[in-house]
Amino acid sequence: MLAFLLIISDTLQHCWLVSEHVWSLKKDLPLQLSDIAAILAVAMLLTKSYRLFQFMYFAGLGSSLQAILTPDLGRFSFPHFQYIEFFVSHGGVVLACLFMVATFNYKPTIPSMWASFFIVNLYGAVIFFLNKLLGANYLYIMKKPRNTSILDYIGPWPWYIFSMELVILVSFYLLYSPFWLKKKM
Repeated sequence: MLAFLLIISDTLQHCWLVSEHVWSLKKDLPLQLSDIAAILAVAMLLTKSYRLFQFMYFAGLGSSLQAILTPDLGRFSFPHFQYIEFFVSHGGVVLACLFMVATFNYKPTIPSMWASFFIVNLYGAVIFFLNKLLGANYLYIMKKPRNTSILDYIGPWPWYIFSMELVILVSFYLLYSPFWLKKKM
């Protein structure tokens, strides 16, 4: 059901953007880490892939929690469709990761944390060049988002990109900490 909800949410999001004549290559391709996480969450739920969970626990859960804490919704607020879709999509990724932990007893590992960090950085490098080509700002690599976010506190462009590396590592370790503490008990 959760996979179906994520599929419907993403599909309706793109249908709404097209119907409002605001869909754009510069901002609406599913290239933000949260968009990729929603797609991968569906695949993870349908296949019960432990390997995919290893990546999703860090990159998907980490990006979705950050988005939920600092949403970039522009002028849209509750009960607008954009508001609801945003929290369904991001919340669905969080629930998908927690579901895999609770139902299948999946656990993240330190090696998978470092693999996720490497994959996110590799993905960011690819997106940087795509942003240049499209004149876009996917992953907020080219400039900070409009809303208040952690990026406001870690320096100007391009230095905040390097500071984000540290923030990502700290958040990945925080996400791993419950499992580390459980091992120590």
